[in-house]
Amino acid sequence: MKGKVYLVGAGPGDPELLTVKALRLLQTAEAVLHDDLVSPEILQLIPRTAQVHNVGKRCGKKNIQQEEINFLMIALADSGLRVIRLKGGDPLIFGRAGEEIESLRRADIPYEIVPGVTSALGAAASAQIPLTDRRASSALVLITAHQAEGSEATNWSKLAGSGATLVIYM
Repeated sequence: MKGKVYLVGAGPGDPELLTVKALRLLQTAEAVLHDDLVSPEILQLIPRTAQVHNVGKRCGKKNIQQEEINFLMIALADSGLRVIRLKGGDPLIFGRAGEEIESLRRADIPYEIVPGVTSALGAAASAQIPLTDRRASSALVLITAHQAEGSEATNWSKLAGSGATLVIYM
């Protein structure tokens, strides 16, 4: 019987900002593939019996290619395990979740997405800065400074002149 993959957001690092569902899944995980940005405090919540794989990429350095992460998720789920793909922040914001979802669909592996507090919101809350104060900005743009190869370059001057609050990742 096939297992299942959960794409889980670990939030900005504080274990108290995990969702209840994320915490429950972590505590019952049989295999966890985590990013480098997941805090050590959150990693301590994983059962000692679970397989744990650091599949993180930092500062442009990759210990593992995305295709290998996809293969590992599928192989672990194919062997019947409950697999947690643990990502810093929210799994759907700048986390290559689209590529992972596509590979899971192609392999006919059941999966579920568990949102997390994105670092943009966590940082703003910590700094006590509203990202959309109606007196200053009624729009919010989340953007990364890195694009996929072959993508059109970001028009930074247009964004800066838009009046929106810009949150720039990476």
